[in-house]
Amino acid sequence: MSKKFKLSIPGMKCAGCVSAIEKALGNEVGVIKSEVDLESKSAMVESDTSLAALVGAIKAAGFEANELAADDQELPA
Repeated sequence: MSKKFKLSIPGMKCAGCVSAIEKALGNEVGVIKSEVDLESKSAMVESDTSLAALVGAIKAAGFEANELAADDQELPA
């Protein structure tokens, strides 16, 4: 079952940052959907993978990431 994560990514400063993070999340196995927002410096990710894997993918792209909300609620199939 997929889970929804909201991540804070404070190091985002430009559209290039957004693109790099979107690419990193898109390449992560298990990511169903991701929306990266420069203005709020955050990302909403629906995924079958773990929070640690998502944070790791973002870190590999050169950014820090932290979970904003603990609402990892399972989404209906």
